[in-house]
Amino acid sequence: MNDRIEFRFSGSGGQGLILAGIILADAAAIYEGKNAVQTQSYGPEARGGSSKSEVIVSDSPIEYPKATKVDYMVALTQESFDKYIDDVKETGIVIADKELVTDFSKARGELYVIDMVKSAREELGRVLGLNIIALGVLVEISEIVSHESIENALIKRVPSGFEDYNKKAIEIGFKLGKELKNNN
Repeated sequence: MNDRIEFRFSGSGGQGLILAGIILADAAAIYEGKNAVQTQSYGPEARGGSSKSEVIVSDSPIEYPKATKVDYMVALTQESFDKYIDDVKETGIVIADKELVTDFSKARGELYVIDMVKSAREELGRVLGLNIIALGVLVEISEIVSHESIENALIKRVPSGFEDYNKKAIEIGFKLGKELKNNN
């Protein structure tokens, strides 16, 4: 693994992006023994404002906890895509939802546009769980943690009674990520 890998989940408040970041950091630190730190930022609105969750994963000690040169970014709104795209490395990977982000004129790095909202509606029956689908795609593409580690971290963090729903959501993400890797 590179010395430091930076992840950013971006979108709007209420999409569960902070939870996704916490789950990724837990999987890396608790279940895989890596160094990991998670930070978050959101607007003053409870829901709907700009939101981001960052995770730094490293084999070495992490000296600065904020992302500065993002390796992987998930964008679940156009506003967040536009606001944070400049932090993505030229060699970085951007994962965006096909329905929620439509203008890629500022894109940089390798861009994966995926129908995550459509998959959530069709396979889960609602959009709740979009954050976990995106997390599954990110884990599948980045291979930063194993499926087992992310599933263990997921089960520890989701509300009681929603474990099966969220396991299904992350499996949808794994499947979408695998399809992307096979097509590229």
